Amino acid sequence: MDLSTLKAKFEQDNSGEPYDPRFQRVARRIFSKGTRVAPYSGIPTLLDAPQRSIDADTPDFGDLQVALIGVPMDLGVTNRNGARFGPRALRTIERIGPYNHALDCAPTHELRVADIGDVPFRSRYRLELSHEDIEKRINQVVDAGVIPLSVGGDHSITHPILKAVGRKSPVGMIHIDAHCDTGGPFDQCKFHHGGPFRNAVLDGVLEPTRTIQIGVRGSSEYLWEFSYESGMTVIHAEEVSGVGIHAIIEKAKKIVGDGPTYLSFDIDSLDPAFAPGTGTPEIGGLTTREVLEILRGLKGLNLVGGDVVEVAPQYDATTNTAQAGAQVLFEILSLIAFSPALRASTVNR
Repeated sequence: MDLSTLKAKFEQDNSGEPYDPRFQRVARRIFSKGTRVAPYSGIPTLLDAPQRSIDADTPDFGDLQVALIGVPMDLGVTNRNGARFGPRALRTIERIGPYNHALDCAPTHELRVADIGDVPFRSRYRLELSHEDIEKRINQVVDAGVIPLSVGGDHSITHPILKAVGRKSPVGMIHIDAHCDTGGPFDQCKFHHGGPFRNAVLDGVLEPTRTIQIGVRGSSEYLWEFSYESGMTVIHAEEVSGVGIHAIIEKAKKIVGDGPTYLSFDIDSLDPAFAPGTGTPEIGGLTTREVLEILRGLKGLNLVGGDVVEVAPQYDATTNTAQAGAQVLFEILSLIAFSPALRASTVNR
């Protein structure tokens, strides 16, 4: 298009309305009179989703399809604490979305999604009691036909979440992490953040042969024999460049198939250069670009839930860790927009 044509089309246009029908579809959901709400205004919520208060004992989820849930609990850490501040940190991140150009969706505008606040905990001191509270809340979400998308908290929270999501039938899992988290008891406790997936398999809620763990590295390999014994697939970070992202995506799709699948993302899967704000950083990790490519390649999987965990913001003055965590949360929500589980829950309701 030459300059005179461009000037004729765009110079006097003050509406901000795109001409391309694909972009019009998005802009008309987001803009109001040529502008959009300032990202730094109002009460912060996860992904700037609408806020909805759901009673702890008599919940009414209305017509929600996806519930964003904070899980501010880090009683299961083995190293540095602070992931209890993860949900609050992600809520303060601005300008995530609303449009996902790679997946062509605006999930917070196209789905019935809300930030329903944090899991109501009875005690800030008792780990196992906290896990009961998490399981109760996620059970409420699942029973209502709503897909849960949680923000931790340490990785131990995923065990009670899986007990709710996989209660009727075990689920497969895409697990992106520096650690397999299939260790045994530490200090007379098995509910720490290094063992949620061993616990979930032994509880019959996670199918190990439909589980792939991506980005694993560091000095704890000797703790992960359960992953191999149970039939999980482990992709070490050192393998990623040789195997290639596309091959990893295809392998993940083949392993989980079209069955119900959970996606768990530990922020320490990223190299500390990108995400230093976490309790157990491991150098040699994935880049943010690699993570986005992997996640976006999973479009169409039957996702029934997901989480982002282990953001400990006090170890990162730049807020980059929380920024990365919020972006990953947005990517998972975008994937849920294409999940058969979303369509099934909508039909059932």
